[in-house]
Amino acid sequence: MRALKPLTSPMAVIGAGSWGTALAVQLAREGHPTSLWGRDSTQLHAMRELGCNTRYLPDAKFPPLLKVEGNLGEALRGARDVLIVVPSHAFRSTLTLVKPLLGDTRVAWATKGFDAAGLLPHQVAGEILGLRPAAVLSGPTFAREVGLGLPTAMSIASTDLKFAHDLAQSLTGPSFRAYTQSDIMGVEVGGAVKNVVAIGAGIADGLKYGANTRVALITRGLAEMMRLGVKLGAHRDTFMGLAGLGDLVLTCTDDQSRNRRFGMALGIGHSREIAEAAIDQVVEGIPAASAVQRVATRLKVEMPICGEVYRVVYEGRAIRDAVQALMGREVRSEVELATADLIAQ
Repeated sequence: MRALKPLTSPMAVIGAGSWGTALAVQLAREGHPTSLWGRDSTQLHAMRELGCNTRYLPDAKFPPLLKVEGNLGEALRGARDVLIVVPSHAFRSTLTLVKPLLGDTRVAWATKGFDAAGLLPHQVAGEILGLRPAAVLSGPTFAREVGLGLPTAMSIASTDLKFAHDLAQSLTGPSFRAYTQSDIMGVEVGGAVKNVVAIGAGIADGLKYGANTRVALITRGLAEMMRLGVKLGAHRDTFMGLAGLGDLVLTCTDDQSRNRRFGMALGIGHSREIAEAAIDQVVEGIPAASAVQRVATRLKVEMPICGEVYRVVYEGRAIRDAVQALMGREVRSEVELATADLIAQ
């Protein structure tokens, strides 16, 4: 067993689901006294007693420096940085809850997706918290593998480069590497759109359409992600990195992805309700499909794959009709839309 790093700045993680727990474990593993808080007091009590999150991450034992805290104020007390790790639908209410307790604590989040109003997390944070150091964590990561200490890399984006670097240093260790950048918009668009495309990839695999179909969906899904991101002001290169292509491939190809499993259940004929209930956790691609459709329509961005996923999930469109609509589209140049986007910039 390797020696712990010297004790460093206290950290707080808000959200005791699988990903929040994994990040708290990683921070404590790297020498940070870390408080983990969640809304479910019964779950928190069980986590304290058993030294792990038996519901979401049973294989990841808590390091000595990880404390499960039932009092939100105590969890935040003395923390240099706080990570908000909640589903997109709970992000606004969680920021509102912690705001009076923050003091000069810096705020980061690992929440992915648009909210009900079509806003990305950094836009919501700006409304509620105003101007303060902020950062987003994203990239190709499954909570279980981070909890187990398997090699992982991810992106941290912030316009405050010192904050991004500090967070990267806090998380980085022998099995975890964090890269920094400043394109918050690009990182967040990637995190939202990849979940929708993953539902589509899961549907295709549920239909047993094969590897050709899967890779076509991933590649054209990446084009849709880039198209929307550039329209919103993101940098095109961001989508070729960990938070774009990396996260997209991971989510579309591995059965640890809830979005992919949900799509597969639809593909084999289950209803949305049965498919969602079988996952028994938040499937972020479901609300993301509605939000992406709304934003793409408002901005007049062509996103046919995401649009068909939306119609299947929300309008009850027959899956084979959705497939036929995609396959029957007019023949065009693969680079036509990318070239048009570049000219428009």
